[in-house]
Amino acid sequence: MTTDIRRGYADHRPRVLVIGGGFAGTHAAKALGKLPVDVTVVDRRNHFTFQPLLYQVGLAVLSPADIASPIRAILRGNSNTEVLMDEAVSFDLERRRVQFGSGAEMGYDYLMLATGATHSYFGNDQWAQFAPGLKTIEDAIEIRRRVLLAFELAERTMLETGSHPPLNFVVVGGGPTGVELAGAISDIARRYLRHDFRHIDPAKARVIVIEGGNRVLPSYPEELSRKAEEQLAALGVEIHDNARVTDVQPGYVVAEGQKIEAVVTLWAAGVQASPLGKLLGVATDKRGCVLVNGTLNPEGHPEIFVCGDLAHFEQDGKQVPGVAQPAMQMGDHVAKMIEADLNHQPRPPFRYFDKGDMATIGRMAAVADVKWPFRGKLSGFPAWVTWLTVHIYFLIGFRNRLAVLSQWVWSYFTFTTGVRLIYGSQSLPGWTSAEETEMAPASEADARAMKNPAAD
Repeated sequence: MTTDIRRGYADHRPRVLVIGGGFAGTHAAKALGKLPVDVTVVDRRNHFTFQPLLYQVGLAVLSPADIASPIRAILRGNSNTEVLMDEAVSFDLERRRVQFGSGAEMGYDYLMLATGATHSYFGNDQWAQFAPGLKTIEDAIEIRRRVLLAFELAERTMLETGSHPPLNFVVVGGGPTGVELAGAISDIARRYLRHDFRHIDPAKARVIVIEGGNRVLPSYPEELSRKAEEQLAALGVEIHDNARVTDVQPGYVVAEGQKIEAVVTLWAAGVQASPLGKLLGVATDKRGCVLVNGTLNPEGHPEIFVCGDLAHFEQDGKQVPGVAQPAMQMGDHVAKMIEADLNHQPRPPFRYFDKGDMATIGRMAAVADVKWPFRGKLSGFPAWVTWLTVHIYFLIGFRNRLAVLSQWVWSYFTFTTGVRLIYGSQSLPGWTSAEETEMAPASEADARAMKNPAAD
């Protein structure tokens, strides 16, 4: 429909303020570079992160620099675009101004919000310290620290005491992120670390996926879910389905009343929208996503566009998923709608073109529900090659593509990874130290004797 947003532009170029430098934000900004508008992109980080490969940073396959690019570098070709490193904290929709964490304030003619989503612990935020999720480079580095440190501590404890706690890695959630994490942990334990330790056998580590539903990858066709489960089983991954987690503590997880020991617990069970959606003061769903119409606007605000994970957009009676594909398409479409306004034409409604879904499970193992350029359900090696090709294609920047491809080829033929660096603390929640292991009773009889020394 035609809106009145373009009125009043005779005396100035429209200011487009883009909050968020992810898939939607960068795609919109690049497309807006061709229009007679002034664009400001604001993000609290200075880099764009290719989130689909974050788990490979978390599991020491890739370096953070391989999947991240400075936003300024991505948009350097746009002469009408500036980039600011800041964070939006409040909105004045009547005056069309945004307040930032630095204290600065900026006006806009168009506002685009694309600040994504974060982890949801379903009201149990205290679990976050024991079970990190995976949304940022910082999350990936923390996961890498915990996973690699578990093997290091096991080696040291084995040398000091002759035993070590069970190397159980628990992944809560059987969606694409959970499946990819579980498969990658099994891969590095069974293949890439097998010759690196002298006192422990990394291949004996257990990887456990806890899924609340009746199958992993519940959004995929059931046929592919079963294929994924088969490939995970071939990697030694255990799947506990129909099991809801009721507690997460240092060293263990409780699911359906069963206590499962965990040297590392990772969270991939749920997401919630960025808090900026609720700060707008418009209608949101229970996850905090902003309800938007066919032109990606909150009701009554044609000057505001909400895209990506932050948007609740329905098509054919179903909500469009919060993944990279829709975000990129939404970003491109925002530029088309602003161009229509400038040309005094009706805005074209947004229509999501679903090209399919894919998830990698391990070395030469993946599933793919392909819908374009052909239709088919792939699994195993063909799906893995498809996944690799697509992700290389969409990586931003020639250097990133070359670096990732080189690292994958090197890892594939040598069974080694070159980014196994541990930063930060050398402790894990719930890990038993060598001194505690030496003092711990070896049996129930020893435990009774320690409680009652006089019995001997």
